[in-house]
Amino acid sequence: MVAINPNGTLRGKTALVTGASRGIGEAIAVRLAMEGARVVVSARTAEAGESKLPGTLAATVERIRAAGGEATAVKADLSSETDRERLVAAAVEAYGDVDILVNDAAVTFLIPVETFPKKRFDLMMEIQVWAPMHLSQLVLPGMRRKRAGAIVNISSGAGIHPKPPYARRGGGTVYGMCKAALERFTTGLASEVHDDNISVNVVSPGLVDTPGVAIHGLITEATRDRVQPIKYIAEAVYQLAAGDPKTMTGQIEYAAEFLQRIAVEPSELVGA
Repeated sequence: MVAINPNGTLRGKTALVTGASRGIGEAIAVRLAMEGARVVVSARTAEAGESKLPGTLAATVERIRAAGGEATAVKADLSSETDRERLVAAAVEAYGDVDILVNDAAVTFLIPVETFPKKRFDLMMEIQVWAPMHLSQLVLPGMRRKRAGAIVNISSGAGIHPKPPYARRGGGTVYGMCKAALERFTTGLASEVHDDNISVNVVSPGLVDTPGVAIHGLITEATRDRVQPIKYIAEAVYQLAAGDPKTMTGQIEYAAEFLQRIAVEPSELVGA
């Protein structure tokens, strides 16, 4: 039976998950809560009617609480330095120092380089590169005090360099730049905090059927057979967050392949 285990491996730990009003972020928050973590979920969409996409922070919190877990919502715009600082302060006030940080929030514009506006470039870099770095800066002092912690960044196969034969359709270059930068940040930070018993890793999802993917029309008849269940990404994040920070750090992991390598079947998610 799928359930929340209040005495699970993450009992007593505080997890902060961004982009958790829907999709991958929601699934990650649920999976961490299933292992006993006290979860702070954050996004721009707190209540129904605030976005044209389905999903809200209120619904994520209700899903976790209805199953017996502990969760709190903090609405935040991660393009704002003030909001990022307020988010971490609220998480600490609610549950204490953040033990697990999952950087999932993203904003994506699929526009060819030739016509890509600087305003949108700056926004993508702010939310997908600088915000994960800034949030890491904000939670690291608490992790250092405890000499324990885990940071997991959500990337994408778009961070891999394109190879011939090249497709004529463009638009993913800036998104790929952001994810490549996020991955390099991950391995660099992992090396800096290794002696503090803090792990820093990347999970790269496959093609996942989420509201964000749907709005960009990325699932077609040609790609449908590559769609990956969302529980794979949630499980991979949990395994990295709960893993030995001395040996399981600085890794760029592709969810399905990673779980196969460590011989773990993804758990079903409560409330699915």
